[in-house]
Amino acid sequence: MAQIVRIFAGRAQNVIQTAAKQPQLGARFYCAAATNLQYIKTELAGEKKNVAVITLNRSKAFNALCNGLMAEINITLDKYEKDDSVAAIIITGSEKAFAAGADIKEMQFNTYGKLIMGSHFNDWTSVAKCQKPLIAAVNGYALGGGCELAMMCDIIYAGDKAKFGQPEIALGTIPGAGGTQRLTRVVGKSKAMEMCLTGNMINAVEAEKMGLVSKVVADDQLMTEAIKLGEKIATHSQLVVQLCKEAVNTAYETTLQEGLKFEKRTFHATFATADRKEGMTAFVEKRAAKFNNN
Repeated sequence: MAQIVRIFAGRAQNVIQTAAKQPQLGARFYCAAATNLQYIKTELAGEKKNVAVITLNRSKAFNALCNGLMAEINITLDKYEKDDSVAAIIITGSEKAFAAGADIKEMQFNTYGKLIMGSHFNDWTSVAKCQKPLIAAVNGYALGGGCELAMMCDIIYAGDKAKFGQPEIALGTIPGAGGTQRLTRVVGKSKAMEMCLTGNMINAVEAEKMGLVSKVVADDQLMTEAIKLGEKIATHSQLVVQLCKEAVNTAYETTLQEGLKFEKRTFHATFATADRKEGMTAFVEKRAAKFNNN
């Protein structure tokens, strides 16, 4: 546990020289990455290059989530939201760590007053507001802010050696970017209490069993499977995918009756779209639908 706290506290630079590289996925998956980013790498994946991949790139710090990294994620998400050719977005890290937590060295000398008057975590919470589907592909450690970042995504795929946890209690604080709230909604009060009050980690199999993770695959197949998921989502109307995502998020955040009302109205709204007409017509005519996202 002490070693994990050291990782979480941002002192992993002295533990390893570099994190292992992502497994090779074949030339068909990737296009050239952006070169003007310091803390992340970006790529377009899939046969149609319609799945964006954001890779956290602070391997020597176990991808500790500094302010600059989170700002770059948000700038990049904003860019992809405006790009009609991108249908889904994957956020991933290294083989060693998805993200081992927030950058404690940045937070160490904060005060209550500074935090109340400032905008700390604003860049974090905006990740959850992305309208396009977000897939977290988690290998290695997803601790503290790393676990919270994964939970801000819509779907989590995990490598079989992934570890999840909220160890903030060992640092004399509590989760601050949704750990006590999203985790409780996903895994229930008892398990969330256990994880948050002890700081203990859970493995990928446990996370899948609890519903935190959608699928567990071999580490070297993680990105392949995440990209396949993004490509599957991309075969549908992007307009209707966004409406469906909003409906599911409403279920997550409101009462059953309010959620059912929202779902019904959103269902009705799809009948004002050309894509709904095309989808049903294609089904009746026994052919593949050709969606135009309108």
